Amino acid sequence: MTLIDRRSVLKYGSALGASLVLKPAFAADGDVESHGLSIFGDLALPSDFKHFAYVNPDAPKGGKLVMTVLGYSGNESFETFDTLNSYVLKGAGAAGMSAIYDSLMAGTADEPNAAYGLVAQKVKVSKDKLTYRFFLRPEARFHDGSKLTAKDVAFSLNILKEKGHPNYHFNLIDMAEAVAETDDVVRVQFVPKRSRDAHMYVVAMPIFPAAYWATRDFEASTLEPPLGSGAYKVGNFEQGRFIEFDRVDDYWAKDLPVNVGANNFSHIRFEYFRDRQIAFEGFKAGRVTYWGESTSKQWHTGFDFPAFNDGKVKKETLPNNLPASCQTWNFNTRRDKFKDSRVREAIGLCFDFEWTNKNIMYSSFTRTTSYFPNSPNAASGKPSPAELALLEPWRGKAPDEVFGEPYLPPVSDGSGSDRALLQKANQLLLQAGCKRDGDMLKLPDGSPLEIEFLDSTSLFEPIQAPFIANLRKLGIRATSRAVDAAQHKRRTDSYDFDIVVTNLGRGFYPGADLRSIFTSHAADTPGSLNLSGISDPAIDAIVERIATTNSKDDLQTSCRVLDRLLRAGRYSVFCWYRADVWLAYWDAYARPATQPKFGTGAPDTWWWDDAKAKQIGMSE
Repeated sequence: MTLIDRRSVLKYGSALGASLVLKPAFAADGDVESHGLSIFGDLALPSDFKHFAYVNPDAPKGGKLVMTVLGYSGNESFETFDTLNSYVLKGAGAAGMSAIYDSLMAGTADEPNAAYGLVAQKVKVSKDKLTYRFFLRPEARFHDGSKLTAKDVAFSLNILKEKGHPNYHFNLIDMAEAVAETDDVVRVQFVPKRSRDAHMYVVAMPIFPAAYWATRDFEASTLEPPLGSGAYKVGNFEQGRFIEFDRVDDYWAKDLPVNVGANNFSHIRFEYFRDRQIAFEGFKAGRVTYWGESTSKQWHTGFDFPAFNDGKVKKETLPNNLPASCQTWNFNTRRDKFKDSRVREAIGLCFDFEWTNKNIMYSSFTRTTSYFPNSPNAASGKPSPAELALLEPWRGKAPDEVFGEPYLPPVSDGSGSDRALLQKANQLLLQAGCKRDGDMLKLPDGSPLEIEFLDSTSLFEPIQAPFIANLRKLGIRATSRAVDAAQHKRRTDSYDFDIVVTNLGRGFYPGADLRSIFTSHAADTPGSLNLSGISDPAIDAIVERIATTNSKDDLQTSCRVLDRLLRAGRYSVFCWYRADVWLAYWDAYARPATQPKFGTGAPDTWWWDDAKAKQIGMSE
């Protein structure tokens, strides 16, 4: 989770689990008028709602939150930053920059794919759903006091589509144009056959001041704190080491329902560390006050230090009720050595999850077996009649496997080196035309099969070591290489790698976001999330169907078909997941009694508790 990012909430599909469902009203001109938007047009909150149910509307303001980078988007990095422009391809962006910008609407973790008015007080939608007119609040202001107008909104949407980071560009493909009709009305026009959720990306985009950027290069790296209008502004920072955000006391939207009970900390600080263990030492010492853990060894053995033993530091496991993210090792199929799916499958068979989970990860994880883990969108069993109807046009073009049981990574004997699986891997390599030359495996062209696992941290090395040992038993020269964050970004943006790990979020209702992960267009776009280089007309067609269908049943069917196609392609080696969240914190915080339906609420809805902080000797 990134810092109080309204836009991050919108990427998850809505479960639409609220008991009250409201339909927007029809305006006199026939347009649909509403105080909010969702994928399917349903909203759980009325226009006069006071605040979200999972916040404390009386939460005090003050204190500080200090954390490491727990997630990122755009050009951001876990390890460092060299620019305060995180919305373009160039540079390594600082974490948390979304907090300085407002958006047209703000998301809610009770309806993860619904949004309610922030800068826009209402919206009118044409009957064909191709024209959206957003009516802006007259009180909206940037931090310098200048008025936020429709010109700024139109500028922001258009420049993000034209010059923004590929991930933002892909999410705005279906927007034809954004036009300021008056100072307080912006019209957004969508292309015919637009994606189902195109409007949800539009309302989540940051709003930049057009006048500010008129004299600056939007695509350039910069350490000049940009002008924004959000609840926070950039405070102190030191390039690559830390960045602070200071709460704007006279923030124009602080009393709007979408903001009540939120933005509670006076200061939020991100600390950067080159090494995860050094970062944890910083947490133990109180330099970092909030910690999200993903490493099982650390979680099970690392919390034996004075502050934890004295009760000053707490740790707990929280459910988030969301589909799990999909973590995978991704083959770069742009490289000839990975062109044959049998080679890719053979490599995957060398990873012994059962041994790794038991001996390295304290049996804490579940094996990922689908591109939609822990979700009803995952394929299972033989295709349903509805799935077969979508697959039939691709018979003879897609692998025959997609018409049967979906691929599952095999369960090993837990020895760490399952002979039966290694023998099967060897057979696949030989079938692909590989040949042995002593203890070396050579590709059909006579070159040795050499692969490098690329990462920006050494965190994966203990897990990859037994994986690599098994690969070497087959004559594959495998190595693991950790490079600095800047080099990692350059190499992944330009697809200069063999195998790289990603961990991408999924939602209940995937949509246009899949275009940047799985389509041929993304495969040819530097900086996209299609790291595997997947380029398949069947996958392109199904992704487009997922993006454009307005039927929940058809969406689920299409996702399951996509899952079958991707699994049959062996584009990745599945890793593992947990259905909950590990977190730890210095006991200086309080939180609402109610947790969001979809998410932990941590730390976005928390606040500084001065009495508790004084008890543990921590000052504001």
